Amino acid sequence: MVQAICDYVHEHLQFGYEHASPTKTAWQAYTEGRGVCRDFAHLAIAFCRCMNIPARYCTGYLSDIGTPPPWAVGDFAAWIEVYIGNAWQMFDPRNNVPRIGRVLIARGRDAADVAIATTFGPNLLESFKVWTDESREDIAIGFGH
Repeated sequence: MVQAICDYVHEHLQFGYEHASPTKTAWQAYTEGRGVCRDFAHLAIAFCRCMNIPARYCTGYLSDIGTPPPWAVGDFAAWIEVYIGNAWQMFDPRNNVPRIGRVLIARGRDAADVAIATTFGPNLLESFKVWTDESREDIAIGFGH
Protein backbone atom coordinates (compact mmCIF):
# COMPACT_ATOMS: atom_id res chain seq x y z
CA MET A 1 0.00 0.00 0.00
CA VAL A 2 2.74 2.48 0.95
CA GLN A 3 4.70 1.79 -2.23
CA ALA A 4 1.51 2.34 -4.26
CA ILE A 5 1.05 5.70 -2.49
CA CYS A 6 4.66 6.69 -3.23
CA ASP A 7 4.31 5.58 -6.85
CA TYR A 8 1.18 7.71 -7.21
CA VAL A 9 2.76 10.80 -5.63
CA HIS A 10 5.92 10.33 -7.71
CA GLU A 11 3.90 10.19 -10.92
CA HIS A 12 1.39 12.92 -9.96
CA LEU A 13 3.80 15.68 -8.93
CA GLN A 14 6.35 17.42 -11.13
CA PHE A 15 9.56 18.26 -9.26
CA GLY A 16 11.13 21.70 -9.58
CA TYR A 17 12.92 24.06 -7.20
CA GLU A 18 10.93 26.91 -8.75
CA HIS A 19 7.78 25.31 -7.31
CA ALA A 20 8.94 25.78 -3.70
CA SER A 21 6.73 27.75 -1.35
CA PRO A 22 7.10 27.92 2.44
CA THR A 23 3.33 27.92 2.87
CA LYS A 24 2.35 25.19 0.37
CA THR A 25 0.04 22.53 1.78
CA ALA A 26 -0.26 18.90 0.69
CA TRP A 27 -3.61 19.80 -0.88
CA GLN A 28 -2.03 22.63 -2.88
CA ALA A 29 0.77 20.36 -4.08
CA TYR A 30 -1.84 17.81 -5.14
CA THR A 31 -4.04 20.31 -7.01
CA GLU A 32 -1.08 22.12 -8.62
CA GLY A 33 0.64 18.84 -9.51
CA ARG A 34 4.07 20.18 -8.67
CA GLY A 35 6.43 20.82 -5.81
CA VAL A 36 9.75 20.09 -4.17
CA CYS A 37 10.74 17.02 -2.16
CA ARG A 38 9.04 18.45 0.94
CA ASP A 39 5.73 18.54 -0.97
CA PHE A 40 6.18 14.95 -2.19
CA ALA A 41 6.76 13.86 1.41
CA HIS A 42 3.82 15.86 2.80
CA LEU A 43 1.41 14.46 0.22
CA ALA A 44 2.56 10.86 0.76
CA ILE A 45 2.25 11.32 4.54
CA ALA A 46 -1.27 12.71 4.13
CA PHE A 47 -2.30 9.71 2.02
CA CYS A 48 -0.71 7.26 4.49
CA ARG A 49 -2.48 8.86 7.42
CA CYS A 50 -5.78 8.72 5.51
CA MET A 51 -5.19 4.96 5.23
CA ASN A 52 -4.44 4.74 8.97
CA ILE A 53 -0.75 4.05 8.33
CA PRO A 54 1.51 5.89 10.81
CA ALA A 55 3.92 8.13 8.90
CA ARG A 56 6.50 10.74 9.76
CA TYR A 57 8.55 13.33 7.89
CA CYS A 58 12.33 13.02 7.55
CA THR A 59 14.83 15.58 6.40
CA GLY A 60 18.48 15.09 5.67
CA TYR A 61 21.24 15.11 3.15
CA LEU A 62 21.05 12.88 0.07
CA SER A 63 24.57 12.35 -1.25
CA ASP A 64 25.81 10.87 -4.51
CA ILE A 65 27.17 7.77 -2.74
CA GLY A 66 26.04 4.60 -4.47
CA THR A 67 24.87 6.32 -7.65
CA PRO A 68 26.51 5.73 -11.03
CA PRO A 69 28.45 8.48 -12.81
CA PRO A 70 27.89 11.14 -13.87
CA TRP A 71 27.23 12.04 -10.25
CA ALA A 72 24.51 14.52 -9.52
CA VAL A 73 25.20 17.09 -6.85
CA GLY A 74 24.14 16.15 -3.35
CA ASP A 75 21.09 17.86 -1.96
CA PHE A 76 19.13 18.41 1.19
CA ALA A 77 16.03 16.32 0.80
CA ALA A 78 12.84 15.11 2.44
CA TRP A 79 11.54 11.56 2.61
CA ILE A 80 9.14 9.63 4.82
CA GLU A 81 9.17 6.78 7.27
CA VAL A 82 6.12 4.60 7.87
CA TYR A 83 5.48 2.16 10.68
CA ILE A 84 5.11 -1.30 9.13
CA GLY A 85 5.70 -4.67 10.79
CA ASN A 86 6.72 -3.20 14.14
CA ALA A 87 9.47 -1.05 12.61
CA TRP A 88 9.89 2.28 10.82
CA GLN A 89 10.56 1.79 7.10
CA MET A 90 11.98 4.46 4.77
CA PHE A 91 10.24 5.52 1.53
CA ASP A 92 11.13 8.35 -0.83
CA PRO A 93 8.20 9.49 -3.00
CA ARG A 94 10.33 12.15 -4.72
CA ASN A 95 13.12 9.89 -6.02
CA ASN A 96 11.14 6.63 -5.64
CA VAL A 97 14.23 4.43 -5.92
CA PRO A 98 16.38 2.88 -3.18
CA ARG A 99 19.40 5.00 -2.35
CA ILE A 100 22.29 4.64 0.06
CA GLY A 101 24.14 7.64 1.38
CA ARG A 102 21.20 9.27 3.16
CA VAL A 103 22.26 11.27 6.19
CA LEU A 104 19.27 11.78 8.48
CA ILE A 105 19.18 15.16 10.19
CA ALA A 106 15.76 15.12 11.85
CA ARG A 107 12.33 13.49 12.03
CA GLY A 108 8.99 15.11 12.79
CA ARG A 109 5.31 15.29 11.95
CA ASP A 110 6.01 17.60 9.01
CA ALA A 111 8.57 20.11 7.73
CA ALA A 112 7.52 22.71 10.29
CA ASP A 113 8.79 20.40 13.05
CA VAL A 114 12.24 19.93 11.55
CA ALA A 115 13.34 23.00 9.61
CA ILE A 116 17.01 22.90 8.64
CA ALA A 117 17.30 26.53 9.78
CA THR A 118 15.00 28.90 11.60
CA THR A 119 16.27 32.47 11.65
CA PHE A 120 14.98 35.67 13.18
CA GLY A 121 16.03 39.08 11.94
CA PRO A 122 18.59 39.85 9.26
CA ASN A 123 21.05 37.10 8.46
CA LEU A 124 23.58 36.27 5.78
CA LEU A 125 24.84 32.82 4.86
CA GLU A 126 28.32 33.47 3.54
CA SER A 127 29.25 29.90 2.71
CA PHE A 128 27.89 26.42 3.15
CA LYS A 129 29.53 23.22 1.99
CA VAL A 130 28.53 19.64 2.70
CA TRP A 131 30.52 16.58 1.72
CA THR A 132 30.12 12.87 2.23
CA ASP A 133 32.76 10.20 2.09
CA GLU A 134 32.15 6.48 1.78
CA SER A 135 34.57 4.49 3.92
CA ARG A 136 33.99 0.78 4.43
CA GLU A 137 30.29 0.48 5.21
CA ASP A 138 30.12 3.77 7.07
CA ILE A 139 29.27 7.14 5.66
CA ALA A 140 30.87 10.22 7.09
CA ILE A 141 29.48 13.72 6.68
CA GLY A 142 31.17 17.03 7.19
CA PHE A 143 29.78 20.53 7.29
CA GLY A 144 31.90 23.51 6.34
CA HIS A 145 31.15 27.17 6.83
